[in-house]
Amino acid sequence: MKVAMTICRLILMARIEVHGREHIPPSGPYIVVLNHTSAVDTPVLLLAFPLQKWRFFAVEKWRRHPIFGPLMGWLGAIYIARDEVDRHQMRQALDAITQGVAFGVAPEGTRSKTGQMNTAKDGAAYLAARTGAPILPVGLENTDVLFANFKRLKGTAVRVHIGPPFHLPPLEHRVRSQDLPAYTHYIMAHLAAQLPERYHGAYANSPALVALQRCEDPWPYCHQA
Repeated sequence: MKVAMTICRLILMARIEVHGREHIPPSGPYIVVLNHTSAVDTPVLLLAFPLQKWRFFAVEKWRRHPIFGPLMGWLGAIYIARDEVDRHQMRQALDAITQGVAFGVAPEGTRSKTGQMNTAKDGAAYLAARTGAPILPVGLENTDVLFANFKRLKGTAVRVHIGPPFHLPPLEHRVRSQDLPAYTHYIMAHLAAQLPERYHGAYANSPALVALQRCEDPWPYCHQA
């Protein structure tokens, strides 16, 4: 209960600014990828988008929460162990996407303790490769400082940066597991491009990110990651 009340107060004290709302597809399916720095990321994401059918991965511990457990279940959570998704949960995600929902996933798999992006796992790339769904990169700015500002009774401008949707580049062969890391880097370069430099972390020196910033094709550089 204490955690729930704190999160509610944090959101109420924040000013949420949404940039790039015009990039949101009018209907699903699509996969939303976001950086993950705070417990309030999912509530902020849901507030920033129009009401629609959502599914998303959530850490198992929230299932047992007296307030957020029922709420997140109603909103469409697929509960997973921390840092781990099994075949059944991945099948649930694939089925949800093919049914036309917006599916939210944090490719890093866990919250960043520094606010900077960590090296991502291949789950989002796998979902996109299997379904062919477009990917919508959403950068969340300042959710990482909400708690610190809250302690000082200071308001926070939380910025939601929504980039243009994109598809994974086609391959000349069927997608294999060894293709996923390059796809993951491609996704994360697009996500980093929506965020200020201080968030880039593991992707700060990515040639793919530099290519995007120059309005060039980042794909040739993703194989170098």
